[in-house]
Amino acid sequence: MPVRRDIPYNQGLFFITFTCYKWLPLIAQTDGYDAVYKWFDYLKQQGHEVTGYVIMPNHVHVMIDFSASAKKLNTVIGDGKRFMAYNIINRLRQKNETETLQLLEQAVKSKDRKNGHRHEIWKESFDWKYCETAAFAYQKLLYIHNNPCTGKWNLAADITKYEHSSARFYISGKHAGYEVKDVEEVLRKIEEGKRS
Repeated sequence: MPVRRDIPYNQGLFFITFTCYKWLPLIAQTDGYDAVYKWFDYLKQQGHEVTGYVIMPNHVHVMIDFSASAKKLNTVIGDGKRFMAYNIINRLRQKNETETLQLLEQAVKSKDRKNGHRHEIWKESFDWKYCETAAFAYQKLLYIHNNPCTGKWNLAADITKYEHSSARFYISGKHAGYEVKDVEEVLRKIEEGKRS
């Protein structure tokens, strides 16, 4: 569900998706995959765990086990999107991508411009699903892992070959672009918490 209101939970396993403005391939255009990994590192430093992900040319799917925090989950995601946006803008400037920068600048609403917002990198809201069951969590992992090899994408010969995904870990035990925590461990912890 798109987020325009607070997520009613302060911890748990979540499936999150956020998308570049107008589905532009800004992540690929700027080779911004490492900015997403840096955000994952920040999440880890805050006590959260990334359990699965795929970084596509124009959107990110991620499963995060959020630990209890003083920050609302909306703020955690918003801060991450802002951090990645700065990185993307800087890289567009370095590459002298003036046409793209102008498009992103023109997309900013006047009320946001008054608040210092200069470029629209992401769609305003993001999608989230609370993973209440193991079956749902595994369904979402399967969905994101297949993303690079389905539909129009064809980004790799098979899902284990796509570098910006946790699929390789779940199939072979070897990490690709980023080391994730096994969702099975997280689900076990959640189940044990329900019993106590």
